[in-house]
Amino acid sequence: MNNESGSHEAAIPTQTSEERLAAITVGERTPLNSTIYLAGYDPQWPMSFAKLSGRVREALSGKVLLLEHVGSTAVPGLSAKPIIDMVLAVADSSDESSYVPALEACDFTLRIRESDWYAHRLLKSNDPDVHLHVFSAGCPEIDRMVAFRDRLRHDERDRRLYEEAKRALAARTWKHVQNYADAKSDVVGAILERS
Repeated sequence: MNNESGSHEAAIPTQTSEERLAAITVGERTPLNSTIYLAGYDPQWPMSFAKLSGRVREALSGKVLLLEHVGSTAVPGLSAKPIIDMVLAVADSSDESSYVPALEACDFTLRIRESDWYAHRLLKSNDPDVHLHVFSAGCPEIDRMVAFRDRLRHDERDRRLYEEAKRALAARTWKHVQNYADAKSDVVGAILERS
């Protein structure tokens, strides 16, 4: 986990407790208490990313050090929650004043602040639905997210394995979407070990 002083721990959180969710959430939390909807792959998702990418780059100007389409919507043929996941690298993700106001001005809202895990910030927007994950440049979590996406893009066996795991987990009832995401940690870890 990353603290504000920059020390790192390689492990990603595997379970998010109610207390942790409350501590890292900015604003009101709304429980899901339902199954997860997975949409079939939509060829419009890369175009949505391109538009969103332009919006982020325009808002932040030269502060964008890396901006990638990640997550299942970035993998052709893979079903996904219809939310575009993006990973953004800035000079210092803990320095919210350097990028959050500009993103808020173009309809993003800060929703997650994980000061103790790579200084991760998550901003959301609903036009279209997007999760913008922000880390400091050089953060190993960026490499992990991109490597996982690339593995799924290029390895049909792992893409099928991940699809099957997602569908089985999505059919269960989850109190929070984060609980569903946490439940995928084992299959994600196994696929990353092969990449």
